[in-house]
Amino acid sequence: MHSIRIIGPGRAGTSLAAALTARGWEFAGFAGRHDDVSGAARGVDVLVIATPDDVVAEVAASVVPVEGTTVVHLSGSLGLDALAPHPTRAALHPLVPLPNGEVGAARLCSGVTFAVAGAPAAREIVGCLGGRMGEVDDGDRAAYHAAACIAANHVVALLGQVERVAASVGLDLESFLPLTRAALDDVAALGAGAALTGPARRGDWATLSRHLDALPEEERAGYQAGAALAGRLAHADTPQPAPAVPAAV
Repeated sequence: MHSIRIIGPGRAGTSLAAALTARGWEFAGFAGRHDDVSGAARGVDVLVIATPDDVVAEVAASVVPVEGTTVVHLSGSLGLDALAPHPTRAALHPLVPLPNGEVGAARLCSGVTFAVAGAPAAREIVGCLGGRMGEVDDGDRAAYHAAACIAANHVVALLGQVERVAASVGLDLESFLPLTRAALDDVAALGAGAALTGPARRGDWATLSRHLDALPEEERAGYQAGAALAGRLAHADTPQPAPAVPAAV
């Protein structure tokens, strides 16, 4: 049985604690922002730093290294150098939103992919949780994390735009969610290129232009960016560049 302590009792930290406790790990408790963490690596096999990215290095530097204890961070964008001066270090980033400890724990045990690097402890955690592993080197982590943000944060932001535009014609977001869910199912089954439908797929630039004319000024840049990405995907297999998205009149 492994033992673990976590610095950072936020959504990621509480999710991981609950998930690993349910799988038989011994949990040695949390340390918060006002606690002295200098001795946090003592007496455990794994110390996890589950803080915001911008303080991971500062927190790691404040912990006295302990031989035999692996220090792990949960950041998607940082490399192992953020955990200096600890000799045994690893990175573990789950590709799933963790909104709270209860939901997050269930999602961590649902077979999701984790980006791992460094010492074996990260892989042992993934194996214990029944997850999939993807090795991501330090030099690739910023690009990897950008993809993760696009997959989650940007999709949510786009649905926020759907909600605003839908409200302008008297409909709610719920009316459009079956469309979104079906599109995601199609991507999973067919791949993004084959799943794409709509005016950008057809090259119907007159319709795209009407959309832009109908939208408020503050919504047009977001729509144009999305239409440009759709046009690029629609023409991914052709040698010539995709036509430019028309501007609003």
